[in-house]
Amino acid sequence: MKKKYKTIIAAFLSAGILTLLAGIGLLDTADSTVSDALYQTRSASDGDIVLVGIDDRAIDELGPYGQWTRDIIAMTLDALNESEDCRPAAIGIDVLYTGESIPELDEWLAESAGRYGNVVTACASQFGTAMAEGPDGNYYLDDFSILVFEEAYEALRAATTQGHINAMLDQDGILRHHLLRYTAPDGREIPSMALALAEMYRAYWDMDPIDLPPADSHNFWYVPFCGAPGDFDESISVVDLINGDIPADYFAGKVVFIGPYATGLQDNYVTSIDHAQQMYGVEYQANAVQALLWGEYKREVSDGWQLAVLFGLLLLGIWGFWRRKVAAATALWAVLGGGWAALCLGLYRAGWVLHILWVPAGVTILYASCLALNYIQAAAERRQVTSTFKRYVAPEIVNELLKEGTEALELGGKLTTIAVLFVDVRGFTTMSEMLEPPQVVAILNRYLTLIADCILRNGGTLDKFVGDAAMAFWGAPLPQEDYIMRACQAAADMVSGSESLSKELMEQFGRTVSFGIGVHVGEAVVGNIGSPQRMDYTAIGDTVNTSARLEANAPASTIYISRAVADALEGRIRTTSLGDTIKLKGKKDGFEILTLDEIIG
Repeated sequence: MKKKYKTIIAAFLSAGILTLLAGIGLLDTADSTVSDALYQTRSASDGDIVLVGIDDRAIDELGPYGQWTRDIIAMTLDALNESEDCRPAAIGIDVLYTGESIPELDEWLAESAGRYGNVVTACASQFGTAMAEGPDGNYYLDDFSILVFEEAYEALRAATTQGHINAMLDQDGILRHHLLRYTAPDGREIPSMALALAEMYRAYWDMDPIDLPPADSHNFWYVPFCGAPGDFDESISVVDLINGDIPADYFAGKVVFIGPYATGLQDNYVTSIDHAQQMYGVEYQANAVQALLWGEYKREVSDGWQLAVLFGLLLLGIWGFWRRKVAAATALWAVLGGGWAALCLGLYRAGWVLHILWVPAGVTILYASCLALNYIQAAAERRQVTSTFKRYVAPEIVNELLKEGTEALELGGKLTTIAVLFVDVRGFTTMSEMLEPPQVVAILNRYLTLIADCILRNGGTLDKFVGDAAMAFWGAPLPQEDYIMRACQAAADMVSGSESLSKELMEQFGRTVSFGIGVHVGEAVVGNIGSPQRMDYTAIGDTVNTSARLEANAPASTIYISRAVADALEGRIRTTSLGDTIKLKGKKDGFEILTLDEIIG
């Protein structure tokens, strides 16, 4: 009886571990690859979407793209919008025209784009992680904040509809989803260019409004591509329109995209319909427009439901594999794995997207494990977790964290006061151009070793190396006594250590370099930053940025500190105030910078 309970526990544990592996994303890359290959299939479009390329032929005839003036696109629009009777239903310009240039050409482009109200111009945002205030007034780390927002110059913006052209890749670098809309920093709701064009097209033909696709919390929706790279290409170039080689009525009532169609313009992506050949941005937009016009959307089933089904099927698999004859176990394995794949394909046609590899992979592992009497999966999982933990947490603090327990390291980060140090090797780039690669590596390793020794000797956390620079902080993840002095002492040790090292390297290689260092203290978010698949234990915030900018302005063999550091160590260090003579990017006037001259106690 006791053995039976152990078997049941082992079965639930094994099924749970495999379900957990799927849930934490271990199979995501392989699953996405298989799903893309089986789900995404080419189909004929309606023929109402036309691409007008800024292609190699246009560049050959009109000159390098970077030297184009805005009259080229203005002439292209004039050719398309020849008259009200034969104009396109919608025109998307997949190019950012930010800032003003030549006034006459700016006015021409704005006038051409606004003639019939059928043009959508591009805007784009850069997303990243930043602190945000929630509805309850508390601050949290928002990993989908708009850091930079760019849009067309004022006259062009006033004459046209705006649509964003952000193409945001999945974590494996594949373009599968489309950002339907987002809220700009000024509160405006910005639709994607594809959505704006699809709505404009349907309005032109007096059709019902777009039924919006199912989207996630960030407004991403799964794109069922109908065309692979090249499928929308009719080899129409902007020079064809400017030269009058194609009659305007060819574009009447259609959606027209104008955008980069040359590899050198770097607007191409690997998409879910073809992992081997990259797709131009206008082709991706065309696929999104066609999907919106058809309205045959796919809804991604939540991972929670799929994990529950996976767990149940794995339990069924264990029951069928454990101590069964090979023939019976093999038959069940084929039914579970093959049946799930067939079910996924059927449900995809009905509008549902499932993880096609989760069940086949899980039952295959159980099938092999049961036949081999191999139940070491739980230990393997524990080793995997330990390996992951040590990879993103600095090794020198692992033991202390384990003593303190998990409370010492809050997932997602916490706001704490730390001292941050940035150091960069001055003159290294110039020196590296004069020496052989082995010599460069040898010198760099000597300097980075000195940096690491100084940081660790003074109890700091070595956050990262970035080329010939490094970042470290004190005061986290565990509280430290005198952490500001520790940071300054590490900086002083680096400068003094570099002097003797410089003499040695001068004798050995005939070249030497030195450090520029910045130290600042203040609040920062410290913790696990990143995604469930790849996290780093690091610090972010204005304190970190300020320290980096102090270092960037520090001359060779000089330590720049802020007034906050100087006040905290008053009487223990000697400094020289530079006042606000040095302007730090992002800082208002009056930010005082000091040099750390000596530590006296």
